[in-house]
Amino acid sequence: MNPFWTTRRTGLFLVVVNLPIAVAPPVFTIVGTPTTPPSEYPAVLPIVLGVLLAALQLRHSMASARGERPEGWPWTLGAMTLLVYLPLFWFGSPWLDAQVLLAASALMVVPRRCAVPVAAVPLVVTAVSSALQAGPESDGFQFVYVVLSGVLLSIIAVALYGAARLVRLVDELQAARTELGELAAERERLRLSRDLHDLLGQSLFAVSLKGDLAIRLLRQEPGKAKAEIESLVGVAQEALRGVRAVTRDEHVASLPKETDGAAALLAAAGIEVKLGLDLPPPHELPDRVHATLAWALREGVTNILRHSHARTCAISGGTRDGKYMLEIVNDGAGDEFGEGSGLAGLSDRVAALSGSAVAGPTGDGRFRLSVEIPREAT
Repeated sequence: MNPFWTTRRTGLFLVVVNLPIAVAPPVFTIVGTPTTPPSEYPAVLPIVLGVLLAALQLRHSMASARGERPEGWPWTLGAMTLLVYLPLFWFGSPWLDAQVLLAASALMVVPRRCAVPVAAVPLVVTAVSSALQAGPESDGFQFVYVVLSGVLLSIIAVALYGAARLVRLVDELQAARTELGELAAERERLRLSRDLHDLLGQSLFAVSLKGDLAIRLLRQEPGKAKAEIESLVGVAQEALRGVRAVTRDEHVASLPKETDGAAALLAAAGIEVKLGLDLPPPHELPDRVHATLAWALREGVTNILRHSHARTCAISGGTRDGKYMLEIVNDGAGDEFGEGSGLAGLSDRVAALSGSAVAGPTGDGRFRLSVEIPREAT
């Protein structure tokens, strides 16, 4: 949401809430009440004092809505105290209602440990003045009136304070929703980046491999070259379908399909493949575990094809010590090893299932990718 509109909405709300309370004392002073006559002073005087009082109250309310105390708040609260009590000598009891604004401001700006006692002072003053005005011979009705007046003023003061707090909570909620939206967008961007990397890395390498093979066979064995080109087209079409599925978050990796594809690609690249997968059937594996193991196999084989000069590759898997295991070992470890975005993405997938993915040279010219996922992962 635009910060300008947020600030404007906050200001309008606080004006609407505070204005009726701020208008009451000047109006009662000018027109009088059932028990007091209109003031003899010029109407402009209570109006000006009421405007000043309302301005200070709104300053405190706006600051409280931002979760802060206004600069120089002891002075502004002191000024409100003068604007509340000094006019009592001129206007009398009709001005007593202004104490509600003072009590509300005290709740907003005074440190928490002192706020309630300070805010209670105006309410006590109201009760005492009402009792004195009633006199010692007042009946029970007067006593009830004094009590109800104090309760009503307390409720109004707390309501004004609550309005400022409500604005702050709503703004915090809006900020949290905005942040959650940004996080969701970032998470979706990372998912697309990771899935497209994992999906296209192997597919593009397969296209390149089959294209090179078709070129070499084109003159001597055109029939085989044609078969490789047709296979290349199939790989490209499958990659296109995969990209469309990824963008709709509908792509589901299949372990048997990835195993067959990995064996075919490694063989086409002249790498001897040894398969030793002893995992449960896909329908017995939790969906997320099945998909993660399939992505792990795809990423491991892609890295072999792109970054190593392997001659043999052993792919094994099974269950051990309450964990699903997948291990890919090849004999083409390079002199340097760096964890690219593919392995980082795989680590994130496995970590989401409380598992671990470890990749690196073994020290004897081989490179191992090992994935472990707890069986209780879902």
